[in-house]
Amino acid sequence: MTTYTLLVKIYSTHQRRQIGDSVAALFEGLSVEAPVTGEPNQAWMQVTISGEDEEIAKNLLTRDFGFCPTELKNVEVGSTLKGYVVHLAESRDRLLVDIGVFQPKTVYAAVSLANLQSQLVDGKKLQLKRIAEMWGLGENLPFIVKVSSQEAKDDTFEAALAPEQTERFMRWRDSLLDRLLVLGASAEQVKLTVQSTGLERDVIDIEALGMFEHALVCKLGTDAAGLVGRLGSKLRKARFTVFSPKPLVLMAQ
Repeated sequence: MTTYTLLVKIYSTHQRRQIGDSVAALFEGLSVEAPVTGEPNQAWMQVTISGEDEEIAKNLLTRDFGFCPTELKNVEVGSTLKGYVVHLAESRDRLLVDIGVFQPKTVYAAVSLANLQSQLVDGKKLQLKRIAEMWGLGENLPFIVKVSSQEAKDDTFEAALAPEQTERFMRWRDSLLDRLLVLGASAEQVKLTVQSTGLERDVIDIEALGMFEHALVCKLGTDAAGLVGRLGSKLRKARFTVFSPKPLVLMAQ
């Protein structure tokens, strides 16, 4: 019997049930028991697996969810980890990312402001708040980091943007399309809301960033900020941030 912490955050009790249903469907036909057993830190979900097919079940969870490191000793320098942006409103000189280290205490990955300036705004000395506005950074946005140091200081360890994260941002910029980031809603909720609000002409794709985080790709000429009011009235518990490539394209010229 082994307990794993899934690399997916939840925002409501309903989403906890969704995780449970997804795990049950994933293990259909396997000889295992796999109850969803907890919410460490009120966000991360745990699954305890036991039975003949435990190894198969573990591999399926790795493929579909991934696991949190849970302890700092499991974080290796140079490794690439997925997490979620946290405490953005209170941050000034670094971007904090929760990658699922919470035993014996919570420790975050910290991407320095200098690193963000270098990788995202051509070295310009912009404040974190301005960089966040330009790139659509928001609380609970999935974010991929590369570990620079395993040494913890003030409950953080040093990290940088992972190549995968930088590549995603550059692809967004070069597409010249606005994106509305919806944080805290399932794919089904997002899709049904786009349909019920008649926005199918404005939204040409729904890009999954996580299980409950999505980017609505707007057609050329559609202002993502203009969609917030219509979608927000339906997805009341979700957070929204806007990515617009225009300021970034002008900066790069």
